[in-house]
Amino acid sequence: MRRVLLGFKRCMVPVPWVLFTLIVRRGAKKTRRVLGGLDDDHRRVHHFVVRNLPSLARQMPPDFIANRLNMGEARVVQILDELERRLIFLFRPGGRDVVWAYPITAEPTPHKLAFSSGERLWAA
Repeated sequence: MRRVLLGFKRCMVPVPWVLFTLIVRRGAKKTRRVLGGLDDDHRRVHHFVVRNLPSLARQMPPDFIANRLNMGEARVVQILDELERRLIFLFRPGGRDVVWAYPITAEPTPHKLAFSSGERLWAA
């Protein structure tokens, strides 16, 4: 018999296998709905921001992304607009520079991160 334990506060609660598979299927369906329709450029921009925000350690402007990915700045801005509108892992206060790309942020928070490569940043 399969057994799944779900952490809730300080307890581990057993969850019936049927309920667990239902939860996973619903989560997968939601993920497909949110991420569906993203093309390779969307993924390139998103992955670039997440990978490079720690080493940049400040807000990331669209022209920086465009130059590094050899894309037009207008296309990068369009992609950032769509990613932010669809609530996909990034935030740009003022609608320009990327400040937050889950799970990290260039703005101070109570959650400090230290990478093995030496970068120090905050968790979103």
